[in-house]
Amino acid sequence: MKDLRGFVSWTFVLLWMALIFYLSHQPGDESASLSGGVMEFALGLVNSFMPGINLADVEWVHTFIRKGAHFGAYFILGILVVNAVGRSGLRGRNRIFLAISICVVYAISDEFHQLFIPGRSGQVSDVLIDSLGTCAGIFFFLAIARLSKKSSAKNGAY
Repeated sequence: MKDLRGFVSWTFVLLWMALIFYLSHQPGDESASLSGGVMEFALGLVNSFMPGINLADVEWVHTFIRKGAHFGAYFILGILVVNAVGRSGLRGRNRIFLAISICVVYAISDEFHQLFIPGRSGQVSDVLIDSLGTCAGIFFFLAIARLSKKSSAKNGAY
């Protein structure tokens, strides 16, 4: 059963990496269109809660959404990878180091890949944002796991 959980965990990692690759492989105009659609949705939400605020012309909103997507995608990747590494038997600092390493190397390869996509570019700043997302996801996962473990011990469950 433990091996099956490890296999499933790594399968989710690979599927998530494939989704990131797919999104990164989109030419610049398609990527801009996708993020533009997300921006319109977000601005619609803002306008419904705060009518009269016009953020449509503010470039930082578009930048925030694009960079937030990087952070969010790698936040999830960090969670998936640290879980899979743990299911593979690694613990402690080695688990954290390996999970961060896998995610950062993937972020670097993703930005390198974008150098060959029309209208896209590889950016060191995106690798940094991806890395921050990775670390946040890993530490979020470990904090939740620790709280869950303490709660289970407190309630007498193991």
